[in-house]
Amino acid sequence: MILHRSLQLFALLLTVFVISACDGPTNTGAGKYGMMDTNIPEYAAVQFFTHIYADDDLTGALEYASPKLARLMKSYRINRNVQRHVLNLTFDKVEIKPSAANAGRNEFAKEASVSLFFEGTLNGEIVKDLRQVKLIRSKSGWKVDEVSVE
Repeated sequence: MILHRSLQLFALLLTVFVISACDGPTNTGAGKYGMMDTNIPEYAAVQFFTHIYADDDLTGALEYASPKLARLMKSYRINRNVQRHVLNLTFDKVEIKPSAANAGRNEFAKEASVSLFFEGTLNGEIVKDLRQVKLIRSKSGWKVDEVSVE
């Protein structure tokens, strides 16, 4: 009887442990596995471009743009126009990765420069490109200020 009760208790505890382990932390960062820190320039740069290429409007991207860049983007009104005219980089589907060479201490910096690799498709063709992104720090975090061809 005591052995039977102990086995039931053990089974109950094991079930609770397994269920609680399945409810792990959610990924809130950027990057392939959501492990990029949200307070670094690479995060802001990846999020900026992700919103431009994945969203239906520019609202999300404007949150990561400097006032100067946001003004320019608003004049083009839609994502596809920003891709074509502001970035000169159009994709149907794209994956964006920051360069490993970007590693550095940016905790006290007011400006940062990040290299991003783009790999995607346009009209069924594979397109690969590299862009240099200049960011500035504001009170609300890192903001993309300029994008140039590296």
